[in-house]
Amino acid sequence: MRKAVSEESALQGDFFLTNDATQLPRVEPDLWARLARSDFRKKFHLGQADRAYLANKGFSTILDHGADFIARRLAPAHPVKDGRQTPWKGHPVFVAQHATGTCCRSCLEKWHGFGKGRALSDQQQAYILAVIAEWLCQEEKRL
Repeated sequence: MRKAVSEESALQGDFFLTNDATQLPRVEPDLWARLARSDFRKKFHLGQADRAYLANKGFSTILDHGADFIARRLAPAHPVKDGRQTPWKGHPVFVAQHATGTCCRSCLEKWHGFGKGRALSDQQQAYILAVIAEWLCQEEKRL
């Protein structure tokens, strides 16, 4: 999977994706409107510890962790512990996954239309990472 942000952006601590060829796929605005109507999804926000971890590690590193979590925990056709593979806390990506319906294959099917029983393509994994990245950016702007 390609890097989510440019090296210059990562060095500056910029939380916004660049407009170069390494940019993640576009997330349709309709997704955010649908998620906003879910009482369950809209209750998730980054806590102080998650914000500190994000600030300390940097956005690029956090997205690298996210790409790894997606590849190991979501991408297989039949993930281990599906439905329970994403912890509720302990990493900013975990919170983002629950907030965006990218936490398990059932939620991916419901919110993003990625059916169960098939391994996720590189393009689908990049899309999931884009959703997580955009939510993290929105969350950073929220305060």
